[in-house]
Amino acid sequence: MTDLSLAYTPATTLARLIGEKTISPVEVVQNSLARIEEVNGALNAFCFTYPDEALAQAREAERAVMAGESLGPLHGVPIAIKDLTPTKGKRTTLGSRIYENWVPDFDVPIVERLRAAGSILVGKTATPEFAYAGFCKSALWGDTNNPWDTTRSPGGSSGGSGAAVAAGCVPLAEGTDAGGSVRIPAAFCGTVGLKPTFGRIPLQMLPTAFDDLLHFGPLARTVADAALFLGVTQGPDDRDFLSLPAGPEIQVPPPSDIRGLRLAVNYDFGFYAIDEDVRAQTREAARALQDAGATVEEVEIAWTRDVIDRWVDHWGVLQAACFGQHLGEWRDQMDAVLVAYMDRGLAMGAVDFKNIEIFRTQMWEDLRPIFAAYDALLTPTCAQPPPPNDTLDPDYYRADEQGRFCGLYMTYPFNFLHQCPALAVPSGVTTAGLPTSLQIVGRRHDDKGVLRIGAALEAVRPWAGRTPPL
Repeated sequence: MTDLSLAYTPATTLARLIGEKTISPVEVVQNSLARIEEVNGALNAFCFTYPDEALAQAREAERAVMAGESLGPLHGVPIAIKDLTPTKGKRTTLGSRIYENWVPDFDVPIVERLRAAGSILVGKTATPEFAYAGFCKSALWGDTNNPWDTTRSPGGSSGGSGAAVAAGCVPLAEGTDAGGSVRIPAAFCGTVGLKPTFGRIPLQMLPTAFDDLLHFGPLARTVADAALFLGVTQGPDDRDFLSLPAGPEIQVPPPSDIRGLRLAVNYDFGFYAIDEDVRAQTREAARALQDAGATVEEVEIAWTRDVIDRWVDHWGVLQAACFGQHLGEWRDQMDAVLVAYMDRGLAMGAVDFKNIEIFRTQMWEDLRPIFAAYDALLTPTCAQPPPPNDTLDPDYYRADEQGRFCGLYMTYPFNFLHQCPALAVPSGVTTAGLPTSLQIVGRRHDDKGVLRIGAALEAVRPWAGRTPPL
């Protein structure tokens, strides 16, 4: 039987207990693998696991502890990597039949750094084809389900990672985020998800070195775990031309004193239809931060549905540029919605695509005065609770009777404004017991600031002890 207390122990605590010889990394990894075996049939979060290799590494990690060797900050801690992220010697399918048998001969920098920190890879997690969607389903691997209600989506595209952390399979999992693909599953699964400042964690995965939408980030049980992940993976790498110089030292756990901070809150960007439970929990989270010493004031943001449409245009162009060469041979075997995104991208003219940059500039001009007056912006992470798993992204690209946009994700804008870090943290639960999430958007490059605010909310509204009924 799985030790559920151990399964839900944060990574920071596990690393400390392993270093103190209070617990063996072998015991931790065995428990992680047992938990995966116990729940993956219901969740379909993992497409690959590596029990023999992981246990061998755990025994070596135990030997190092007993020998008094220098230990990394994640020594002996089990983690998962998304099946989009290249891992040396291990199948990496990108959720696609096209890459079903691809075995990379390299690790990308984030994987190298997680390994160097002492973590132990126990498996790879499911993603939709080419990570195109905010759901997590593919023709290759099927549907991934939400631990809080297995008829509902865990979000995407890092849905397998979100479900794995929420279900206690691993305390930390890697994800990628081009439109919310870390923050969306964090919101739907009741975990922490960080989109760092663009370039903070180096990227080497796409055929272009100049894309500015995609970020690496953690799915985590606690804000401290997310901070630990960022601390060990950030920093420049020449394989990523746009990676940032060495960033600030990330304190673990982050400070949680927010007295004197000024926080703006906006509930709908001026055009979203917001679920009443989501709105209520966002309001309660903002009130809790105010009670913790921050000044919290509601602000207006005069955006429109065009924010979403221009992001979809950009996403379609990126997908077509990176993977459109497969359309001729594989079109009928690819996800039909993905193909539609690619066709949309292929139909776009060069000047129209360049005009997206002008649109993004105006978005920043709309937001810049807010960050001049406030330390961070608070919003819902997703406008609605986790949806049923038999729906698709386009089902929500419509307006209600008041003309409000019925989309799910309030994350897209902050990939367009990519230098602003964004942290998703649990804000509460709906009346049906499903997670809701607060999105904390920071000033440019202020990763430490969003972690600080997230830690403050975690301190006054703890969530790490809340686990799904799985």
